[in-house]
Amino acid sequence: MNTGDARDSDEGVRSPAAAALEAVVDPIVAISEGTITYANGAARDAFDLPVESSDGEDRGETWDAAAHLQSWPRLETAIGETTVGTARRVSFPGDWDQYEARVHRSTEGATITFEPARGETEGAVSGGGASVLGARDRAVKERTINEAPVGITISDPALEDNPLVYINDAYQEITGYGYDEVVGRNCRFLQGEDSSEAAIAEMAAAIDEDRPVTVELKNYRKDGTEFWNEVTIAPVRDETGTVTHYVGFQNDVTARKEAELELEARTEELEYTLDRVEGLIGDVTDAVAGSTDRSALEAAVCDRIVDEATYDGAWIGERNPATGTIGVRAATGETPAEPVAMSGDHPAAAALAADDAATATVEGTTRAAFPLTYNGIEYGVLTVRLGDDRGIDDREAVVLSALARAVASGVNARETSRVLETDAVVAVDLALSDRSVAPVALTAAVDCRLAYRRSVHRTGDETASLFTATGADATSEALTAAAEDAGFDCRVVVERDDECLIELSGGDDLVGWLSERGVRTQTIESEGGRARITLEIPRSANVRSIVEAVEDRYDGFDVISFQQRERDGETRQEFAARLEDDLTERQFVALQRAYLSGYFEWPRPTTGEELARSMDVSRPTFHEHLRSAEAKLCRAFFGGPENSG
Repeated sequence: MNTGDARDSDEGVRSPAAAALEAVVDPIVAISEGTITYANGAARDAFDLPVESSDGEDRGETWDAAAHLQSWPRLETAIGETTVGTARRVSFPGDWDQYEARVHRSTEGATITFEPARGETEGAVSGGGASVLGARDRAVKERTINEAPVGITISDPALEDNPLVYINDAYQEITGYGYDEVVGRNCRFLQGEDSSEAAIAEMAAAIDEDRPVTVELKNYRKDGTEFWNEVTIAPVRDETGTVTHYVGFQNDVTARKEAELELEARTEELEYTLDRVEGLIGDVTDAVAGSTDRSALEAAVCDRIVDEATYDGAWIGERNPATGTIGVRAATGETPAEPVAMSGDHPAAAALAADDAATATVEGTTRAAFPLTYNGIEYGVLTVRLGDDRGIDDREAVVLSALARAVASGVNARETSRVLETDAVVAVDLALSDRSVAPVALTAAVDCRLAYRRSVHRTGDETASLFTATGADATSEALTAAAEDAGFDCRVVVERDDECLIELSGGDDLVGWLSERGVRTQTIESEGGRARITLEIPRSANVRSIVEAVEDRYDGFDVISFQQRERDGETRQEFAARLEDDLTERQFVALQRAYLSGYFEWPRPTTGEELARSMDVSRPTFHEHLRSAEAKLCRAFFGGPENSG
């Protein structure tokens, strides 16, 4: 339509649009690049906007915003921070506190509606549009309204069903409907099946109560496409206070609303994922804790994962160096049709090669694989098949990685316990010259030979190892000085003419590190800065992975031999382990030190008082621990009734 269409006649009578905006009691201005290009009567009165210049010439109805709007800097900032096609509310505490403003932004500028601040008396801001303007002034006003950056509508409640009597160009651009298709119809024609019933009811209630309202709801363009419409409706009153029209402002806020809805959806999805994951991890943890052996643990984990509707299959495999493939140990819902080659592109192979999660599409479905690694030891790989032809997001990958670590920890615990239980072991002899290992560092500095006896765990999980030191330079002074220089703790338990019994702690805890990985240290013999070590590993464990972990950790590493052997009956080590389980820590230490220091020999090279001091206990306490330990030793060897001690 053109501006002439908005006039009732060409006799100088104002159009419904101009009349309605002139009658709005709230000031309304249009601003472009710091210039007020339109102001209704209320705005001209409130902000003292002259129609003519001081010499009586026509101003063309433009005014400098900075000169006439008291809080222009705040408004200018709000305009700059408002996204095109959206609106924001601005308050003016302290200086212009009688107003609140609503800024509607477009690419060309902004339309601002000033409303009484909360608490202000309704109608305190006057503006009845009493000025009588010439035809040229009305044409400028009409053009300004029509070119406003937001959709503007005016309806007439005096007519049946409160139809629209005016729309501007922006409204036509937003909705796709032309002037003749809209005027005479109620604005509800933009609504559809997904329009919010609550928002519609809120607008209806506001119209019934003759009050302004702002809502957001889904509307439909002429071509049927959806858009989110921010609608502001306000009543227009005449000089007597009677509502004559309703003016509406429409903003297409689809981009902002879709971003908000996407955020809400992602939040809901995350909450659902967290709830589901909490149950999954809890059940897998229970399976890990409740399984009696590794095979049962792995089978229970696969079963529980497939119980989740989002996963169609799960399997756990282990690298087979002899064939270069991954052998399946447990599976639910899926077992690879062909052996998975370590040299292939299957995610299970990629996960083991990189020691990190890997994802790939196999036979049209996403597979995600996670290495089962604990304390640097590889125990296999967990592979899951995702359902519904979907991918895996970052959050889900993090959760499954944590689950894989829990499984690996459980497998490690089972393998560690098998050290004492299994009859099938692999004895590995190796050598290393890494001086972070205490016996290596000491024998590099002192001309002596160290032989490992046993280790004990102190408070705080620190491991202290006992060594017998022999050689011409194996003196307490030389050994403690060398240990201090190397950063270790060396405590001389017993010193004789030809040997010392010493306790080493601090630095790299080789024995403790191996024990955490299910490996028993049988012997350590160190001389000349090089140690030879014999390890005992369950044959069912991943021996290759353990040896590689030792090689990665320590310098100067060489494998001397591997030997598989079967145990017949209870070995000396098993007997010692069984007795050690029966002894308290103090009883064990008292018995061990008494024996290794020669306390049971005659004449005694050391006294009970000296041994008590080495344990930081009193002499009576030491003897009480020793007697209890002796009783348990005799009972374990000869048998007999149980008693306290």
